[in-house]
Amino acid sequence: MIFFTSAGLLVLLSLSIPVGIVLFLLAFGIDIFFSSFPLMRGLGQVVWSSSNSGTLIAIPFFVLLGEILVRSGIARRTYSALEAWVSWLPGGLIHANIATATLFSATSGSSVATAATVASVAMPQAEKLGYDPRLFSGAIAAGGTLGIMIPPSINLIVYGFLTETSIPQLFLAGLVPGLLLALLFMCVTVIMCLIKPSLGGNVDWNRRLTSLIDLVPLLTLFGVIVGTIYAGWATPTEAAAVGVAMAFAIAATHKSLSREMLLASLKGTVRTSAMIMLVVIGAYVLNFVLTAAGVSRALQMFLQNLGFGALATLMVIVLIYIVLGFFIETLSLMVATIPIVVPIIVELGYDKVWFGILMIILVEMALITPPVGLNLYVVQGARKSGSFSDVIVGVIPYALAMLVMVGLLIIFPMIALYLPTYL
Repeated sequence: MIFFTSAGLLVLLSLSIPVGIVLFLLAFGIDIFFSSFPLMRGLGQVVWSSSNSGTLIAIPFFVLLGEILVRSGIARRTYSALEAWVSWLPGGLIHANIATATLFSATSGSSVATAATVASVAMPQAEKLGYDPRLFSGAIAAGGTLGIMIPPSINLIVYGFLTETSIPQLFLAGLVPGLLLALLFMCVTVIMCLIKPSLGGNVDWNRRLTSLIDLVPLLTLFGVIVGTIYAGWATPTEAAAVGVAMAFAIAATHKSLSREMLLASLKGTVRTSAMIMLVVIGAYVLNFVLTAAGVSRALQMFLQNLGFGALATLMVIVLIYIVLGFFIETLSLMVATIPIVVPIIVELGYDKVWFGILMIILVEMALITPPVGLNLYVVQGARKSGSFSDVIVGVIPYALAMLVMVGLLIIFPMIALYLPTYL
C-alpha cells in the first residue's frame, strides 16, 4: 500500500497531470484497491467541509495583495531604495535582490511572485552593470524562496489548515528563521564576492535618506498585517483583507491605480487562488482516504520496525523531502506528504509548529532545484538571454545555506519556537 501510494504519486505527476487532479486520482485508487469501505460515498461531505473554512479566504486576499504590489510599481521603488542602502557591501546589487525579496516576502506570501517581481526589476540592472549572471540570478531565485517562510505565508496557512495548527503561531515561528535565512544568503554573497571580487557600489547619504520614503509602504503593510494579528484585533483572514485595502490606497496614492491594473490583478488572483484551492481540497480528500485506509498507520509501523530513533527517523524524512524536491513542485510536495508525515512527526514527539517551519525550508529548496524548480524558470524568463545552467549553478551556494539552516533548526529548535512560546 505504501509502495502503491508513492509510485502512484510519482507516475501521475510525471504524466504532467494537474496536481489537484493527481491527488483525487490517488485517493480514488487507494479507495478501490485497499479500502474495505466505500470511502468515496463521503466525497461530497469531505470536499464541502474542507472548502467551507473562513481560514482559506485569507489565501485569495494575500494573492491579490501581491498582485497589486507588483502591478502598481511599488516593488520597483522598494528595490531602488534598498539598493541605495546595501550596494556598498561586497556583491553590490546582489544584496539588494535579497533585501527586496525579504521585504516583499513580508507582504506577498508567495515565493514565485517574489522571485518574479525582483527578477523583473533587477535583471536589467545586472546586464547594464556587468554583474556575474550566475551569482546574480541565483541570488534572485534563492531570495524568492523567502516568500513562503516570512509571514504572511500562503504555504503556512495551508500547512496550518491541513494539520489543525495555529496559523498565528506558525507566522511567529517563521519570522526569525526567515530573517536568519536571508542573513545567511547575504553572508554567502559576501564570502563569494570576497573570494572573487565583483562590482559593488557607492551611494551618497543624501540619496539613502531620501529613498527611505519608498520603504514606508511595505513596512507599513507588514506592520499592520502582522501587528493586528498578534494584538488580537484581527484574524489572519481579516488582516489580509485590511492589507488589500491598504494596498489599494497605496496604489492610489502613487497614481498607479487604474482599471487595467485592477482587472489584471483580479484575473491573476482568480487563476492562482483556483489552483491553490483545487490542490488543498484534493489534499484534504487524500488525507481522509489515507487515514481511513490505514496508510499512515502502515508507514508508522514500517518506520518503527526499522528500529531507528527519533532523530534518525527525522533525518530519513529530511532526506526524502530533499530527494522529492527535485521532482515535485513546492505546494504539491507539501499537501501530498503532510497527511503521511505529520502524524509520524507527532508520534516521535516533535512539535508540529517547529516541523512546519522545517518543512517549509525543505520545500523551499524544491523551488531552486532542477528539473521543476519554479523560481529557476521565473528568473531565466526574466533574463531573456544566457544559459539556463547559469541560474542552476548560481543557486548552489544558496541551497547549501538552506541545508545549514535545516541543521541549525534541528540542533536549536528554539530558533523557531522562541517567539510562539514567549509571545
